[in-house]
Amino acid sequence: MMKRILIALLVIFSIAGCSTEAQNSDYGVFLSVTEDLDSLKGFKTVVIDAQYFSKEEIDAFRAAGHEVYSYINVGSIEDFRDYYPEYRELTLGEYENWEEEFWIDVSDSRWQTFLLGSLIPSLLEKGIDGFFVDNCDVYFHFPTKQILDGLGTIMRTLVGTGKAVLINGGDAFLDAYCASGGQWKDVITGINQETVFSEILWDGDKFGTASREDREYFQDYIERYAEKGADICLLEYTRDKRLISEIRDYCQKHGFKYYISDSLELD
Repeated sequence: MMKRILIALLVIFSIAGCSTEAQNSDYGVFLSVTEDLDSLKGFKTVVIDAQYFSKEEIDAFRAAGHEVYSYINVGSIEDFRDYYPEYRELTLGEYENWEEEFWIDVSDSRWQTFLLGSLIPSLLEKGIDGFFVDNCDVYFHFPTKQILDGLGTIMRTLVGTGKAVLINGGDAFLDAYCASGGQWKDVITGINQETVFSEILWDGDKFGTASREDREYFQDYIERYAEKGADICLLEYTRDKRLISEIRDYCQKHGFKYYISDSLELD
């Protein structure tokens, strides 16, 4: 669900419904911050879109003791990206609830060449510590061997850089990759899972509580890979103080990082 660049998880802790006791300073995602990295100095690890920052800015932030992960969208393409016109013909279908976004054919050699030969190297040149990889869920929507193999190629390349690779969701892909004989550590170092406890209600900026079935499914997913050694982060959307406390307690018990937003727009 981390689909748009005009997204930010709030830098301050005094947001409605999310107290300083609920949040922590280990992890934050700030995709719409494009000018002032120093505004994120309260967080040890931050996710940004490094395309919007210079190497000098990222180096200075890292020198101050922070880790910087860059967002990278491998399984879909947004129409506001400058490279959209060149690859729009590779799209597979519309992305539900996000009008400006389309699933893309990750098995296509042109898309792979762009990612592996251009986008990924350009991010590495800026000195990032890791990748926050979005939309491997393309395999959930288009579960073919070609899509699985295409994602595998892309993700193995990311891990091969020696940087951390945090997959956002991606449960269908990761389980299928391992079931086909692959090793999880060849394609990820960790998982960021959204809405384990919370639920996005798409009729307006509203949230609910995840169903018991969904919660148990995602807890099983992240705990299975945590036991294997994967790093785990949760990203939740809620204003419910009771649910916030439950998320905090669960993550503290399991040693997971987490971040909570009170807005779908995350602004």
